[in-house]
Amino acid sequence: MDKNAPELSKAEYDILRILWRQGNLTVREVHDSLKDTRKWAYSTTKTMMDRMVRKKYLERRPFHRIYLYKSLISKPQGIMRWVEFFADRVLEMDISSTVALFGKTNSLNSEEIEELTSLLETSRNNKDKDH
Repeated sequence: MDKNAPELSKAEYDILRILWRQGNLTVREVHDSLKDTRKWAYSTTKTMMDRMVRKKYLERRPFHRIYLYKSLISKPQGIMRWVEFFADRVLEMDISSTVALFGKTNSLNSEEIEELTSLLETSRNNKDKDH
């Protein structure tokens, strides 16, 4: 796996979005945040998060007889593949033009936009070398 561009499922991305917004959380806190969008049992949320720990997407550490989980993937790293797919296959636009759209929203701050731009540029350069 390319460390800068993990292949995230929609479910993994949903979990990460909660952790990016709220910081370190327990499985229960993530599960409660997901209950409006995902009709999972608590055990499903726990299984997903434990798999994400094994994939090195999350870190799990003990805290007063519970575990806290935190993201090991930055928000730009997490959305990189989605942006690449959307730019290339849906919008049929240059990736840079698509990244510029993020500057018009509050979904990423300026540092995150810079990181995303850098990650996408590196990805594009790697693809050019392969061709």
